[in-house]
Amino acid sequence: MCGRYAASKDPATLTAEFEAADLTGGEALSADYNVAPTKNVPTVVQRHPRDADGQVLEDEPAVRQLRVMRWGLVPFWAKDPSVGNKMINTRAETATEKPAFRKALSSRRCLVPADGWYEWKRDGKAKEAFYMTGPGDASLAFAGIWESWRKPGTDDPPLITFSVLTTDAIGQLTEVHHRMPLLMPAENWGAWLDPDRADVTELLSPTPLSFVDTLELRPVSNQVNSVRNNGPQLIERFENPLPLDENALFEQPK
Repeated sequence: MCGRYAASKDPATLTAEFEAADLTGGEALSADYNVAPTKNVPTVVQRHPRDADGQVLEDEPAVRQLRVMRWGLVPFWAKDPSVGNKMINTRAETATEKPAFRKALSSRRCLVPADGWYEWKRDGKAKEAFYMTGPGDASLAFAGIWESWRKPGTDDPPLITFSVLTTDAIGQLTEVHHRMPLLMPAENWGAWLDPDRADVTELLSPTPLSFVDTLELRPVSNQVNSVRNNGPQLIERFENPLPLDENALFEQPK
């Protein structure tokens, strides 16, 4: 499961890191150390350009782009966008089989830049919050899929949403939780984002152990349990976390 993460970098930094054009449209994206489902966040896609009539120019090279999407996948056929609240994660093991994810996996894939993510380790009835992050300043890139949804019978702008793919946890991460985001190493970014590649089965394998071994598993304060809390203090090492508020853990942002 991946239900909270940190994303503090601004669009200029992300476009340089991912070698992408900025298509965020000037939308304000402040540093967020407690990203929760239904929030709008930066993602990376790669798409062929379109002409003035909106037709895809498949003969033109695909361009990598930074775009804003809402976390929680809403399939194009959904009657109500609230279904996205239940589709924040997609199991990589079954994504090719499920109708809600199969089409997006073959043609609408994205990367979700993150500083790191949070998970909770259970010890009896108690839970302890951990923050998983890389050893340097480079972003982690979650593998994701995205969809465009428009309210039926209207000309409203489309709602662009995404889901984070997850796999069985491996290595040291199994000490905290049995699931983890599918982390995409930089050498696989191009293949994952390639809009002309429909079969990405080989990229759905769990993240290489050599990559996972470089991550830091940092105990942090249970302040992260509430979406009302934000700021860099959430990712600071905290050896004696407070008791978990079970209700706040699943509280949704207003």
